[in-house]
Amino acid sequence: MMVSTRIAWLAPVALLGFLGSAASAQRPAGHLGGSVIDRATGQPLSGVTVVSLHDGKSMTTDTTGIYRFEKLPVGIVRFLFRATGFPQQALVVALAQGEVMERRVEMDSSVAAKVADTAAVEPVRPGARVQQQQLALVTVDEAPSMGPRYANFERRRKTGAGQYLVREQIEKAGGSSLQDAVRSLRGVTLDCGGGLGCSIHMARAPMRCTPEYVIDDNVDNSFGPSTPVRDIEAIEVYTGPADVPGEYAGRNAGCGVIVIWTRSGPARKKKK
Repeated sequence: MMVSTRIAWLAPVALLGFLGSAASAQRPAGHLGGSVIDRATGQPLSGVTVVSLHDGKSMTTDTTGIYRFEKLPVGIVRFLFRATGFPQQALVVALAQGEVMERRVEMDSSVAAKVADTAAVEPVRPGARVQQQQLALVTVDEAPSMGPRYANFERRRKTGAGQYLVREQIEKAGGSSLQDAVRSLRGVTLDCGGGLGCSIHMARAPMRCTPEYVIDDNVDNSFGPSTPVRDIEAIEVYTGPADVPGEYAGRNAGCGVIVIWTRSGPARKKKK
């Protein structure tokens, strides 16, 4: 009698567990699709290998540069785009349940990877004369570290996504404002009407859509546009969702993101 009672009690629990698992299996996953183009020419790129770092699955873009992934997990998902003659490109997206997301990825053929020629080395026979061989010089373009506070800036700059300026470049341009500093960057436009000065907009963003401003890792859309150029140490500019890194994916990425690093850094909280 005791055994049958226990079985009768467990049956509803097992049934609820089964129904819960079935419901979870039926939840719509996220989907990602889009196109890959050559940033320098604007032409679609076919044969680009796209790898989902979540599960290692990959695909190649078709003749029109289209790629598509289905049944992706909800949350942050990372992808890697690879093509011969192009620096690899990373893409990080934040997918909601059942979301169908479109992202255009730009790969830059104008950034040539400098690879040193390697000569074949033959084994040296005992007693043979060793001929000295002149090796090709390798140019190293990596800039020296700006310090621990700029570790995230330098990490993102190495990915190739977005556009980056440091103090030396800003001063060389001779601009007197943030707007002057980013004026020449690709995909950035200035709206100077109305007598209120110039405001920054992204060419691919919808009308009246202003970018998000992040100052020393803090969102500040009120002070951001008027940050004195003399206080700026570095700038990151992301013109659209395809460029925006994962840490800013939840913000208003569709309008672009401008990240500003100042000399003083974020304000320190006083100890009580």
